[in-house]
Amino acid sequence: MTSAVQSPPPSRPLLRLRLAPRGDLPRPIDGAWWPRSYDLLAELPQLLAGLPRAWGHITSVTVNGATWSAGPGRMLVANQVVLLRRNLTASAPQTIVLLTPGQGRWDLVVLPPDTTEEAAEPLMATAADGHM
Repeated sequence: MTSAVQSPPPSRPLLRLRLAPRGDLPRPIDGAWWPRSYDLLAELPQLLAGLPRAWGHITSVTVNGATWSAGPGRMLVANQVVLLRRNLTASAPQTIVLLTPGQGRWDLVVLPPDTTEEAAEPLMATAADGHM
């Protein structure tokens, strides 16, 4: 009898996300996200899966249209439709805005995928402290 040795399935890379602690005061930045690429269709499902349940179901995501790869106006994530909006203004080129109707809005600073770990760590810590 021969048994085949199966290798474990490939693991997904860890989500590089740092969120500000929950507080009573609204803050301009709610944390930082360091995606591995600017392919929103590849990166967004993992981000949304890693958010706190208290944020509810994110129904709308707005990104900088000049930074992220083009994509459809909506996508299916965990069997729910998420509207994808592209902002072309220069007012917030390095942020992603997440909306949940009736629950809130969360703004995350987006670190460029090619940022080194040495540079990313202090930026993420600063964003999580709400000081960006």
